[in-house]
Formats: sequence, structure tokens, C-alpha cells
Amino acid sequence: MNKNEIAKKYLEHLEKGNIEKVIDLFSNNGFVESPIYGIKKADEFYRTLNNDTSNSELFLKGIFEQNESNTLALYFTYKWTLKNNEKVEFDVVDIIEFNSENKITKLKIIYDTVISRRLVSELN
Repeated sequence: MNKNEIAKKYLEHLEKGNIEKVIDLFSNNGFVESPIYGIKKADEFYRTLNNDTSNSELFLKGIFEQNESNTLALYFTYKWTLKNNEKVEFDVVDIIEFNSENKITKLKIIYDTVISRRLVSELN
């Protein structure tokens, strides 16, 4: 798969809650940088996210890729239902870095956390 196809598979697996398939897109030492959960290894991040989530709906707005680059930007809307049934919707940009085998080594999540940070903190 090329980077663009991997990005689309990432969204598909994330929306369906197929966490193991999401993690399989990452290299062994791949990590996620999240404005709410901090910097975590990919498997730890997605298991934590999955534990806090009862439903996700993702709507792709665009994939931005530069030729001869190992990075890609994924732009989408995330409708997130937390495990306590609170809902929040926001636009997200994920900056994805790939290694030479097209495995994700780093995924940086960028979005406005004003509402979601409060809702996640209320889960604990």
C-alpha cells in the first residue's frame, strides 16, 4: 500500500474501532503525539482511546502529500462519543511520518481541545 492508501485504511480502522489493525499500520516503535493523551507508544495510545470511546464517526476532508516526502497530512472531522455518551465534534489534522517500509513511525494529532479535554477529564 502507498501512503495515501494507508491513511485511508487508518481512518477506516479507527472509525470501526479495529484497534489491532490500526496498531499494525505502525512500526514497532511507532508513537502518537496527542494534545489530550500526550506522547505514547501507538499501542498504548489506541488502547486508551478505545477505552474512552463508545463510538467514532470520521469524515475525510483531504489528504495532503508531497512527492518524495515521508510525511502526509490527513484532514478530517471527528464525531466522538465517549464511553459516558458525551459527544464532541471537531476538525483534526494528523501529521503522519512513515519509514521506508511505509509503516507509521509518528502520528501527531492537531485539533482544538477546549471541549474534548474537559469531557475526557470527567471520565476519570
